[in-house]
Amino acid sequence: MSNVDQRQYAAAFQRNCQPILTVLKQELPQQGIVLEIASGTGEHAAFFASQLPHLGWLPSDQTHPQLTSISAWRHQTDAANLYQPIAVDICQPNWSEIVVQALDHYGLERSEIVAIININMIHIAPWQATEGLMAGSARLLSPQGLLYLYGPFIQADQPTAPSNLAFDQSLRNRNPKWGIRTLEEVNHLAAQNGLSLKKTVAMPANNLSVIWQPPASTSLSKQPIGQDKD
Repeated sequence: MSNVDQRQYAAAFQRNCQPILTVLKQELPQQGIVLEIASGTGEHAAFFASQLPHLGWLPSDQTHPQLTSISAWRHQTDAANLYQPIAVDICQPNWSEIVVQALDHYGLERSEIVAIININMIHIAPWQATEGLMAGSARLLSPQGLLYLYGPFIQADQPTAPSNLAFDQSLRNRNPKWGIRTLEEVNHLAAQNGLSLKKTVAMPANNLSVIWQPPASTSLSKQPIGQDKD
């Protein structure tokens, strides 16, 4: 057996884990499953699962190196409520079916997903990823669930910090499909998928926590999973 430590590290984790945890403690229910999309290194999954033992935590990511790191953090943390990560590409149609299959493997129901969490992703991914995230989340979440996004946003009614403007330009130089999204365009996309804005919370380093929920009367999550249009 290899003794090589396969855990990856992200500098941003140390800066944002506690502020995010503070918001999650206020917003998450007392039981259920939290699905984390694009878990990256796996540090957030390991930390939040250990700090929120009353919730199951299901991490996911798209690529093998990240999935390996998440598994390594899971092994190191040894939190009983942290599930093995699943491979999910939210740019692919019907990605929510993969989640349902994973839940079934653990003997869980889709209705047990009480939150979907996504941290620092939509600005380093094509817009298609945000479209897929919104559409799939609307179908997976129960009417009482919530979608939580953390990261930088540009807000039309507020001046953008110079650091965020520089960051946005650097992202677009690396990949024209990347860039800091406006809160208005993301919220408009959420609304198109039946998700209503519940709260925005100012966070350190010019970031935001943004929370949406599916209105009980119009939730798209009541539609069959097989009818995803993402």
